[in-house]
Amino acid sequence: MARTDITRLRQKASTDRTELDRLLDEVRVGHVAVAGADGTPVAFPTLVVRDGDRVLIHGSAGSPWLRRLSEGVPTALTATCVEGIVVARSAYESSLHYRSAVIFGTCALIEDADKLAALDVITDALIPGRVPEIRRPHPKELAATRVLALPIAEWSLKVSAAWPDDDPEDVAGNAWAGVVSLAPRAYAAPRPAPDLRTGIPVPGSVRALFP
Repeated sequence: MARTDITRLRQKASTDRTELDRLLDEVRVGHVAVAGADGTPVAFPTLVVRDGDRVLIHGSAGSPWLRRLSEGVPTALTATCVEGIVVARSAYESSLHYRSAVIFGTCALIEDADKLAALDVITDALIPGRVPEIRRPHPKELAATRVLALPIAEWSLKVSAAWPDDDPEDVAGNAWAGVVSLAPRAYAAPRPAPDLRTGIPVPGSVRALFP
């Protein structure tokens, strides 16, 4: 059995790469699992950005876990988007609407000019159009940042979008059942920094984030 095989609720499994890409493009936080040199496991949350057939991960160059990943040790990245609550007639059948994925593999360290390009991809994924509005990173900032790429090659995806699956005796009862969807991600109006100089307008990239 492959490690990407789904053994529980197999009817929720999806092999649609387009659906996987859509999930990775929508989520902003993933959890990366790795074992330390002493075997201690850790799963840490981090900003994740899809760049074609790879996922970009970045952080402090001093992070022992990022250093460990850059050594090419096996890892797994999870990404989840919760989209609603399935309100069943019993607690047992109640659940969530969600899309979740696990990507297995090893990370590659990105360096030199490719590193700067990858950081631009990360910045524009978080705030589209922001890169031209700000200064370029200083060499010291680049040196303090580690960027890794995880290939999207070995993965599994589950999509839960069904109605409550209640037993017939529960359906005949008086309890309400249905789905409560979560509102799509929305941004509130931006708040200026306390030390922002007077007269500096909200840039176009930030204005585009909210209605």
